[in-house]
Amino acid sequence: MTRNLLIAIPLLPLIAALIAGLAGRRIGRAASAGVTILAVGVSCALSLEVVRQLFFAGAPAVDISVYTWLISDGIRFQVGFLVDRLTGLMMAVVTFVSFCVHVYTIGYMRDDDGFQRFFSYISLFTFSMLMLVMSNNFMQLFFGWEAVGVVSYLLIGFWYTRPSAIHANLKAFVVNRIGDFGFVLGIAGVVYFTHSLDYADAFALAPAIAGAQLPLGADTVVPALTLICICLFVGAMGKSAQVPLHVWLPDSMEGPTPISALIHAATMVTAGIFMVARMSPLFEYSDAALSVVLVIGATTALFMGFLGIVQNDIKRVIAYSTLSQLGYMTVALGASAYSAAIFHLMTHAFFKALLFLAAGSVIIAMHHEQDMRRMGGLAKYMPITAVTCWIGALALIGTPFFSGFFSKDALIEAVGESQRAGSTYAYWCVLAGTFVTALYTFRLLFMTFHGEERFHGHGGTPHESPWVVTLPLVALAIPSIVIGWLTIGPLLFGGAFGGSIFVLEANDVVGELGHEYHGPLGFVLHGLKGAPTWLALAGVLTAWYLYMKDTTLPGRIAARFAGLYRVLVNKYYFDWCNERIIAPFVRLVGRIFWKGGDQLLIDGVLVNGTARLIDWTAAKGRRIQTGYLYTYAFWMVIGLAALLGWFLIRG
Repeated sequence: MTRNLLIAIPLLPLIAALIAGLAGRRIGRAASAGVTILAVGVSCALSLEVVRQLFFAGAPAVDISVYTWLISDGIRFQVGFLVDRLTGLMMAVVTFVSFCVHVYTIGYMRDDDGFQRFFSYISLFTFSMLMLVMSNNFMQLFFGWEAVGVVSYLLIGFWYTRPSAIHANLKAFVVNRIGDFGFVLGIAGVVYFTHSLDYADAFALAPAIAGAQLPLGADTVVPALTLICICLFVGAMGKSAQVPLHVWLPDSMEGPTPISALIHAATMVTAGIFMVARMSPLFEYSDAALSVVLVIGATTALFMGFLGIVQNDIKRVIAYSTLSQLGYMTVALGASAYSAAIFHLMTHAFFKALLFLAAGSVIIAMHHEQDMRRMGGLAKYMPITAVTCWIGALALIGTPFFSGFFSKDALIEAVGESQRAGSTYAYWCVLAGTFVTALYTFRLLFMTFHGEERFHGHGGTPHESPWVVTLPLVALAIPSIVIGWLTIGPLLFGGAFGGSIFVLEANDVVGELGHEYHGPLGFVLHGLKGAPTWLALAGVLTAWYLYMKDTTLPGRIAARFAGLYRVLVNKYYFDWCNERIIAPFVRLVGRIFWKGGDQLLIDGVLVNGTARLIDWTAAKGRRIQTGYLYTYAFWMVIGLAALLGWFLIRG
């Protein structure tokens, strides 16, 4: 791997974004789309070449400094690349999914006035994500972290004339800033102990930091590394939408569908998963932090899945599915099964992008109708979309031989193998989540593509989308089927990640599973005996009975359990709590500081008060300056008397 090759991979999307953004109106729609697609396509090809060199040609990892920005107190602020097998895999996934989304966008956004601007944004998003995953230091990591946040703000609010879109992008921005505050504190903790921003220095000193204590009060100390890792994970909770910082992700569906696929499949929401896996040398020395990760992930995996069951917006069902699957990845991280988390991240990227793009194809055919209650029977009108959506759904629920089966089954078994505090709760959550996942996934399939046609009177007859929409669906469907079979052996049990991921021997649950691994076919046969496969089948049959056999039963169940249904429809009242309690409280505190601190203390006392004091003093002192000689003589006599009195007292 040459230096220039690595620099070109993120630089090409950046250059294309600048061309489309600054000169888009001059060069036109076709040229804007062409230059960004070409740039991301070349970046994807170069990333695949990096993967070939790392995984197949035996090339060593590369850790280089590209540019030093400044040196302050011995700490180097620089742009640098750490390209190992973990990075290479992420680069390939990000650029491939981004390339498919770019092609898909030609068809989806062809009639939109912001065509060139949209291509500029998604190309810039790709650059930001590449800078994040390729970084070799915390400064560049934070740059990429914030850059994907800013561009996602622009993309979620792309249709800025819609109040709902503006509300959604502000919500995403604010919630991510909460997570980023913890992330900055974690980075500051690392720098405090290592006096460096480089990963290598932090990882080398991790055992020493694990023995240090940080004071939180006069008599309270906490393990330094535990606090640092929890702060870093708070950042991951914001980016990867873990409870309670998950509330922004469903609302981000206000953005165009290609963005839903790009943000929620392989890029922004997986940044937190990647970051924790990259920081495995730090997290491995804090069981307490990993237990927090485990419990938060398990809660997200199960309880966000429940919300997908009651959604009627086709994109929001998939959004809650993303929340749940991110919870699965987080659970694996907490169980020290980092390779299983990254493996599921990779397979999920393909089938979740496929599901979002298939949903976009349906929305195009339905004249931008997103309510599944107004669909049904679309399979005969949209066969390619229906088949590819079925493939994505089968992968999502973990059907044997599909990619999601290998990653999800391995993940669940790894959690079951863990002895960490919270692992029992996590195991039952992810196990129950397989039933829930199958239920809401096939509810979507049956309500959208099968059963009674309910779209009459809501526009013309649906028809299949153009090739620029269906071709990316086919391209994503292929890895959704085969990628798990081809890669489970080397990625999970073959040590393919090498030194990219660090696991203490006592925590190596994936290694324990590897003793029983006998090839992908053996893994499938073993999985057929396990509970996850049969729970998923039960979820499919339940969805078939509720939404194909007896379609009135869901309504009766909702009426019978009205209280529970209300809780789910209101999303556990997280939004209500944020908008009715937390936001007013924050505004009240802000108003107190504004009125009491800014206006009263700073302006009233310190600024205006000082001016008034000087004015009063000057006014009083002005009376002494009368201009009469006898007045000055009087004060001279008084002063002389005072001076003589002072001398007499001292003498």
